[in-house]
Amino acid sequence: MDLMVVGINHNTAPVSLREKIAFTPDQLAHALPDLKASADLQELAILSTCNRTEIYAVHGHNEPEAIIRWLTDYHQLSEQTLRESIYTYWGHSSVKHVMRVAAGLDSMVLGEPQILGQLKDCFNYAQNHNTMGTELNRLSQNTYRVAKQVRSNTAIGQNPVSVASTSVVLASQLFADLSTCNALLLGAGETIELVARHLKNAGIRQMVIANRTLANAEKLAMEVGGLGTDLADIPNQLAGADIVIASTGSELPILGKGTVERALKQRRYKPIFMVDLAVPRDIEPEVDELRDVYLYSVDDLQAIIADNLSSREEAAEEAELMVEHAVQEFQRSHKSRDAVDVLVRFRKKHEAIKQAELARAIARLQKGEDAEKVLGSFANQLTNKIIHTPSIQLKQAGAEGRDDIFTALEDLFQLGDEDQDTE
Repeated sequence: MDLMVVGINHNTAPVSLREKIAFTPDQLAHALPDLKASADLQELAILSTCNRTEIYAVHGHNEPEAIIRWLTDYHQLSEQTLRESIYTYWGHSSVKHVMRVAAGLDSMVLGEPQILGQLKDCFNYAQNHNTMGTELNRLSQNTYRVAKQVRSNTAIGQNPVSVASTSVVLASQLFADLSTCNALLLGAGETIELVARHLKNAGIRQMVIANRTLANAEKLAMEVGGLGTDLADIPNQLAGADIVIASTGSELPILGKGTVERALKQRRYKPIFMVDLAVPRDIEPEVDELRDVYLYSVDDLQAIIADNLSSREEAAEEAELMVEHAVQEFQRSHKSRDAVDVLVRFRKKHEAIKQAELARAIARLQKGEDAEKVLGSFANQLTNKIIHTPSIQLKQAGAEGRDDIFTALEDLFQLGDEDQDTE
C-alpha cells in the first residue's frame, strides 16, 4: 500500500492560510473526483476542519508533487506560500499520523473528541463520491478502532480544558441533574456562546441570556433555545437562576452583593453556582462571602484547566503506545494480505500451465496415442514450463551476485533436505 498524507494544520500554518485551503462539503463533491483524476490517484479522501486540511491518498508513484500543484491551482495560491506550511507522510508514518489525528493526539486542544467525527465524515464523503477503495476503507476501520480504544482506556478526554466546558462540568458537580436547573448567562460573545452550547448539550432546563445589546442576546437565545433579555433585567431573572455565568465587556461589575442577597432571599437560600469569566470582573468579589453562593473566577478555572491538561498529557503517553501498537498490527496485517495476494497469483499462473498441458495430453490420448508416452511427455512439459522462467531468473541473479535469491530458493523448496519425501 502506497498511502500518502499531504496537509497543513494549526502547527504549520496560520488561520489566514488554513481558511484559504479549506473545503466546504459542496466543494468536496467536485474536488474529490477532480483531484483523483488530476493526480492519478487510486484512492482519495480529504479531511478539512478549522484547524487542518489533509489529503489521504493511495498513489502508485507515492509522490506529493501532483497533489501540491492541484491544491495551489484549485485554491489559487502561490506554490511557495503553500510549500512553507505543508507536510507529507508516507507508508508507516502516514498510518501513524492518521491514527494520532483520530485519537486527538495531534489536535490544538489535546484529546479533543470532535476530530473523530470529522474524520468519519471525511471518509464518508469519499465513499459517497466513489474515491474510497479497499486500502482507505481498511485504514478508516482500524483508525476508528484505535481511537475508540484510546477514549475508553485512557483519561485523555475525560477532563475539560476550556473555560466554557469547565464551567459546565463544575455546575454538574454541584447539581446532580442539570435538566432541573435554570441558567442565567451574562453577555453574548464567543465565550458565552460556547457556554450556552455546552449547557444545551448537558440538558439544561432553561437558559436566559442577558446582554447590553438586546438583539445579540435574542440572536444567541434563538440558536440555543433560550430567552434573550437586556442587562437591566438581571435582578428580575436572578431569583430563578441556579447557575450564573458571566462574560461581558463591562469595565465595572454588573452584579453586586446586594442584588445577589435579595435573590437568595427570594430563593429561600437555595444555592447559586456562579462563574465570572470576565476581566475586569462582572461579579463583585464580595459576592463570594455569601453563604449560599459558590463563586469561581477565571483564575480558579485556569488552575483547574492546568491540572486537567497535566492529566491529559499523562494519558497521551498511554495513547501513543496504543497507537504505535495499532500501527504495527496494521502493517503486519497488510504484509500478510500482500503475501496472500502473491500466493494466489502464484497458484493461478501454475494452474493455467497445468490446464494447458493437461488439455494437450487429453487430446493426444483421444487420438489413440500410447498412454505411457503421453503421460511421460505431459510430466516433462509440465515440469519444464514451471521451472523455465525461474531458471532464467536464477541465472541472471547468479551473474549479478544476488546470493539472497539462492538462499530463499533453498528455504522455499527445502533443497538442503536430501532425505525429504518426494511424494
